[in-house]
Amino acid sequence: MMFETWWLLALPLVFGLGWMAARFDLRQLLSEQGALPRSYFKGLNFLLNEQPDKAIDAFIEVARLDPETTELHFALGALFRRRGETERAIRVHQNLATRPDLPEPEREHALYELGQDFLRAGLLDRAEESLRRLMSGPYAASAKRVLLELYEVEKEWQKAIDAARELQTLEQKDYRVQIAQFCCELAQDALQRKKPDAAIEWLNQVVQENPANVRAPMLLGDVALAAGDARGALSHWLGIEKQDASFLPLVADRVVKAYATLGEQGQALAWLRELLKGNLAAELLDTAYRTELELNGPVAAATLMREQLRRQPTLLALTKYFEAQAAQASAAAPAAVTEGAAASEDAGTSADVEVKDTQAQETAAIRDLLQARTRNLARYTCRECGFRARLFYWQCPGCNRWETYAPRRTEALG
Repeated sequence: MMFETWWLLALPLVFGLGWMAARFDLRQLLSEQGALPRSYFKGLNFLLNEQPDKAIDAFIEVARLDPETTELHFALGALFRRRGETERAIRVHQNLATRPDLPEPEREHALYELGQDFLRAGLLDRAEESLRRLMSGPYAASAKRVLLELYEVEKEWQKAIDAARELQTLEQKDYRVQIAQFCCELAQDALQRKKPDAAIEWLNQVVQENPANVRAPMLLGDVALAAGDARGALSHWLGIEKQDASFLPLVADRVVKAYATLGEQGQALAWLRELLKGNLAAELLDTAYRTELELNGPVAAATLMREQLRRQPTLLALTKYFEAQAAQASAAAPAAVTEGAAASEDAGTSADVEVKDTQAQETAAIRDLLQARTRNLARYTCRECGFRARLFYWQCPGCNRWETYAPRRTEALG
């Protein structure tokens, strides 16, 4: 009975305390809202309506009225950088970083933003200097990611390797693909400077870092061929089929060159013909056509392309077919003219010569039309950002990701 009485007395008391707390919070909220300038809400409204220029003007007014609002300065700097006004972004973040009363976490934030401003402005040395001051603390991982991007832009591959290894330890994230590609870049540089031993050393490191890397055997083949070892080069290039056969078209021209060095062009042609029967046809058409034309002439090249059209009809195969037909007609034209001159009194022979000449002109016209249509047709496409390119890139020029291009060109207009 006593318990029930106390419960009835406590219930109104609890309700009253809750009402008083709600009133206090409401007054505090209204007080804080009243302290904010109207320009702040105008700026937010402009941002929500995707009007960054007007938002910047409104936030500048707020910053003028209340220069202590660091969050607003960060927002302004980010907006300036996004709009391409890197000088104004740098000025905003520099003012923050040099404020003596700024807490250390916010100072580090300002230095991080400043590094990104310098990077966007192309001031790479100053970007590195700002980011290097953040090698410990909450912005260490973010700063090292930006530094890695910076080293890639500068092609400072050894520094990029070091930064990627640090990130790998710091974030517990796999950077083996990138590190292997950085080693490949260093190997390629060594190969261009005619330092094969250094190139091989870097490529051995690639294999240890990422055994699935296909670029390493390609470059090892280049090293072997440069040393005069065509057989060794072929073993590297043909061995790519065991790793990923889709990359074989990227070494097709190299394989043909190595076989030519050995005087075994027929072996190269047999290899190409066999690959054309599979799913690699589109990427090998040009190499197969040129090799067949050089070894066996336009008639054999036209036959090869006709067979390819039956297997896999594409505009590129059709273009190569008419190129072979035009080359065949062009080769036959002098003989037809000589024949016509020798039998100029024969009206029938003269008419045949005119027909052949007309057919040759029509074939050439079709070839030219198809070439114009397909010249910019086949493209390599990045899986990440969709950037399309005529050449194969290990690093996408659009999104700067590594190994995002499939070694297969697509016939897509646009």
